[in-house]
Amino acid sequence: MSVVVPTHNCGPHLDQLVTSLERQSLPPGEFEVIFADDGSTDDTPQLLDELAARHPHFRVLHLENSGWPSRPRNVGVGQARGEYVFFADDDDWFADEALERLYACARTNDADIVVGKMAGHGRSVPRELFRQNRFDATLANAPLVDSMTCHKLFRRSFLDKHELRFPEGMPRRLEDHRMVIRAYLLSERTCVLSDYTCYHHFRRTDAGNVTATRLDPAEYYAGLREALDIVDAHIPPGPLRDRVHRRWLRHEMIDRLRGSRLTEAPPAWLDQVAAEIQQILRDRLAPGVAAGLPPLLRTIAYLAEQGRVADLRRLAEWESGVRAQATVHRRKVSGRKLTVNFSAQLMVGDEPMRFGADGRDLPIFPVDGVDAPPGVEVAATHGKVDLVARRKETQEEIFLPVTVEVERVPVGDHLEIRYRATARVDFTTVNGGLTRGTWRLRARVSSAGWTRDVSLALPVRCATDGAKPHLNTNRTLWSRLRRVARRLIPRPATSREPVAAR
Repeated sequence: MSVVVPTHNCGPHLDQLVTSLERQSLPPGEFEVIFADDGSTDDTPQLLDELAARHPHFRVLHLENSGWPSRPRNVGVGQARGEYVFFADDDDWFADEALERLYACARTNDADIVVGKMAGHGRSVPRELFRQNRFDATLANAPLVDSMTCHKLFRRSFLDKHELRFPEGMPRRLEDHRMVIRAYLLSERTCVLSDYTCYHHFRRTDAGNVTATRLDPAEYYAGLREALDIVDAHIPPGPLRDRVHRRWLRHEMIDRLRGSRLTEAPPAWLDQVAAEIQQILRDRLAPGVAAGLPPLLRTIAYLAEQGRVADLRRLAEWESGVRAQATVHRRKVSGRKLTVNFSAQLMVGDEPMRFGADGRDLPIFPVDGVDAPPGVEVAATHGKVDLVARRKETQEEIFLPVTVEVERVPVGDHLEIRYRATARVDFTTVNGGLTRGTWRLRARVSSAGWTRDVSLALPVRCATDGAKPHLNTNRTLWSRLRRVARRLIPRPATSREPVAAR
């Protein structure tokens, strides 16, 4: 196996990746690491050469600066000797068994691509895709398009056969999307490995990542159009094409016109983004693309297509107050099993979110003329609630089994939608028994286009994998503090003499 890492002026940000590669359970003789340095001007080239001198399976390629990761990745894969290639970034890192598990999955299933579960650190990663292992995933039967970055395992002969490389010319943005979507479309077998968190995706806060700089709207959406062209060349018009196109509509277009990404954007730049999105909506996307969105996102798409930027801003400001609220009604640990009963709902500020009472369950938006955009058949949607456990030490997430009842409560001339949930978790089997550490439980409310997490304030501690869970509630914490205080603070001596009256 080969791991290809483009580098540029990364310095100490490389340390965590290197440490994770040194700790891999896959023996050093069974994988190589290729650092393709894109003309660094700091001490990165020297650091890489020192690493290669200490590790025979590490190699360094010193390249002229290209200004983007595409060329280093392409040169790296051209030099790779492994049967499979994984593309990693210099500021990310691997879990200890990641390469071994990814390779075993690829060989067992004869896969062209393996998508390993990711944990995000300061950045979002796919969620729905990793609910379960998928050993024959396609664009039709799995949400593969949720994962469009290149941080995956690819069969090297598959990349060579189809000349799958990262585009090096302009536009540069979304270069990994264009490569990955072609790979999905051409792959004979794609696997999703969800029962082990393989890759930790990190967002630097020092602006050192070149792809994190503010995008140029014309270049960015030119890259998006090229991705749409690739899809159109392989998938005929219809529901599947609409579903794949919908991914870019949601994440690369609508998400830039909502919430703080809109309210904090410079007005002139926002106008350019809105104009590009309006043109794509009118020229490139079939009506079924937006029609398949949940109500909030469908409304934003409608406003964008109409060029109503002022209304988009009004909606974004209102949306900034949307949050989830949850209440725990019962919790119990019996042996290695945890039972939690809780309720949850969406709020706007301090008030429950209001939904129309006409049977369609549409949110009541603060913008006129968007109740039901013309030509769109609106279906009722009740949303859902998940119980998610996030490991404090690593930020990896797992979905816990939960049953949910939806309550539609009439309040005056509108509805409130509430969820009552029960989770029963066996810590001997959940997450494959890999439960050591502190897990923070969160209710995840998904409704009408929002997904909001709220803490249940129930940290669960497992001393070892598969051990009995210990529930650290506030009551338990205060009890422990009182016991410690009683031990540390000496009691006053008891006197047999009468106390004088005061």
